[in-house]
Amino acid sequence: MALSYEYSIGSVRAREKSLLTGVDLEQLLACKSESEFCALLGDKGYGEGETVDEKLEAHTQAMWKYLKDVAPDFSLFDVFLIQNDNHNLKVVIKGSLSARKYRHLLMTPATLDPELLVKAVESRGFSLLPEWIAVNADKAYVALAHTGDARLSDAYLDRATTEEMLRLSKQWRSSFLEEYIKTTVFYNNVKTAIRSARSNANRHYVKRALFEVEGFDKPAVTAAVLKGEDSTLELLSKCRAYGCGEAIEEYKKSPSAFERWVDNRLTGLAKAACKRASEGAQPLLGYYLGCEIEKKAIHIIASGIRTKTDTDTIRERMREIYG
Repeated sequence: MALSYEYSIGSVRAREKSLLTGVDLEQLLACKSESEFCALLGDKGYGEGETVDEKLEAHTQAMWKYLKDVAPDFSLFDVFLIQNDNHNLKVVIKGSLSARKYRHLLMTPATLDPELLVKAVESRGFSLLPEWIAVNADKAYVALAHTGDARLSDAYLDRATTEEMLRLSKQWRSSFLEEYIKTTVFYNNVKTAIRSARSNANRHYVKRALFEVEGFDKPAVTAAVLKGEDSTLELLSKCRAYGCGEAIEEYKKSPSAFERWVDNRLTGLAKAACKRASEGAQPLLGYYLGCEIEKKAIHIIASGIRTKTDTDTIRERMREIYG
C-alpha cells in the first residue's frame, strides 16, 4: 500500500524526539577526550562504529534508510542527493586522469550509480549520463585533461548541479524548499565571489563559477570581483537580498562568523517552515535537515576536542540546531 504524508508526518514527529537538543550538546562539549565523546555519542543513539567518523557514517546511512522507508516519494530528496552525484563525478574524473585509486571517496546515496559514472568517464561517453549533467561533464573532463585547471573543471560541474537543484526545488511547488535552495545558491555565490576576488581569478572563471539566482546581480558582482576583495565586499554589503548586508558584516569579523551566520539563517528557515507543518513534505525535509545540522555540530565539537580548543571557543563556533 502506498505511503501517505499523513503517515510519514506522524512517524517523523516521533523520530524528531531523538534529535540532539541544546542540553545534549552542552554534555558533549563537556567531554575531555575523543574516547569519552565517542562513548557519549553512543549513549545518545549513535551506536555503530568505534570512532566518531564511523558513528556519523552509520547514523547517516540509517537516516537515509529510514527516509526511504517512510517517504511517499523519495525523489523529494534528489535536490540534495545530486550534490553527491556532483562530488562523485569530480572524484571519478580526477581519479581516472591521475590514475589514482578513488572508489573509497565516492559518496552514497546518490541519484546516479557510481558504476555509470565510471563507465561514462573512462569511455568519454558522457551521453550515458542524464541531460542535466552530460554536456558540462564533458567540458569538465576536457578542462582538467587539457589545462590541468581543477578549479575550472569543478566550476562546470557545479554549474550543472546548481541549475538542476534550482529546477528541482521549483518542481516540488514547495515555497520552503524553493526558498531554502535559492538561499543556499545565493550564499554559495557570495562565497565564490569573495574567494575569487582574494585569489585574483580571471573573468573566464568567475563568469562560469557564479550562478543566476534571484537577488544576485551577477554582472555587477563579476565586475567587482575583478577589481578585488574590497570592491567585492563593498558591493555585497549593500545587497539586502537574503540578509546579505548583515552576512558581510559578520564576514568582516571573521570568515567563520560568516559561515555560522549563513548556517543559522538556513536553520531558521527550516525551523520556521517545517517544525509545525501539519501536511505535505516539509516535516520530512525538516527532519533530514535537522540531522545534517546535528552532524555539523558533532563535527565542530569533535574537531575542538582533537585540537584541545577551549570550550568557550568551540561554543562560539556552534550553530543553531533543529532539535
